[in-house]
Amino acid sequence: MITRRSLLPAATALLAAPGLIRPARAAGLSLDLATVWPDGNFHTANARRFAAEVAKATENAVTINVQSGGALGFKGPEQLSAVRDGLVPMADILNNQQIGEEPMMAVESISFLVGSFDELRTLHKHLMPEYEKVAAKNNQKFLYIVPWPTQYIHLKTPISSVDQLRGVRIRSSDKTTADMCNLLGGAGTMMPWGEVVPALASGRIEGVATSATSGVDGRFWEFLKATYRTNHTFSSQLVSINLDSWGQISPANRARIEEVAKRLQPEFWQVAADDDTSSVKKLIAGGMQVIDPSPEMMAEMRRRTAPIKEDFLKRAPAAKPVIAAYLAELGRS
Repeated sequence: MITRRSLLPAATALLAAPGLIRPARAAGLSLDLATVWPDGNFHTANARRFAAEVAKATENAVTINVQSGGALGFKGPEQLSAVRDGLVPMADILNNQQIGEEPMMAVESISFLVGSFDELRTLHKHLMPEYEKVAAKNNQKFLYIVPWPTQYIHLKTPISSVDQLRGVRIRSSDKTTADMCNLLGGAGTMMPWGEVVPALASGRIEGVATSATSGVDGRFWEFLKATYRTNHTFSSQLVSINLDSWGQISPANRARIEEVAKRLQPEFWQVAADDDTSSVKKLIAGGMQVIDPSPEMMAEMRRRTAPIKEDFLKRAPAAKPVIAAYLAELGRS
């Protein structure tokens, strides 16, 4: 007669038999990926596409669960340390929010250092070896990097010279951009996104330094009339994985994941470029003028904001050869 007492030892021995696939192993490795961006954001869509391709490439041996909108409780500036400390196995990290711990990650945000996606690719060629050192130091590996779209200065009225920015209250999302606005003669005002539209409506601010995407989100055409494609700063998202989690993946599947990341990264850059293009069309349809500053205006903006780069290099001297090599390749000083 088979009883529960006699069945349990037999079941235990059976599960311990060599070569038997246990349910936990059959399910594969499941990894959460934390991001602060909502489901509608293109970076979140990119992460979900990456997750789907990884599952396919590894035959579900590795599955990535994208936790959007800060669902896991980590704020943007906490993402690098959260992955480092193993609080979450993966994250989509905004580089310039990590500068408190890693100043090198602010290179892209130096005012007017990078003027286009092509220039950003050139910078990354010199910068990524340093990013790899940052990742290793923080017990993680960066799998792919994707920029945010072009940045603009949105204003109430068109300007013909930098001097016309004097005293104009311009919202910025970070100190570097606020410093840039001040050096251009304006009044840089740091302000969270949630306050921007009410501040425009009340006249508390008269301009906004941000992307065309955000301009559409805020329906800027209801308050502003001109937007200048200044490309005054860049920032990028890095999808990262904790090295302890990475070590749990077989070498063959690690190679497959790296191949997926390498293959998708150019597509994701195109998504960012397309998002910018479609947003500009919406700004124009709303009644705004989208203007490319003259070469003379751009030169003057670079001249006035040059101290930002010098101040940065004092804080992050390791960036000096990276920036020098980048500028040399572009034929700039």
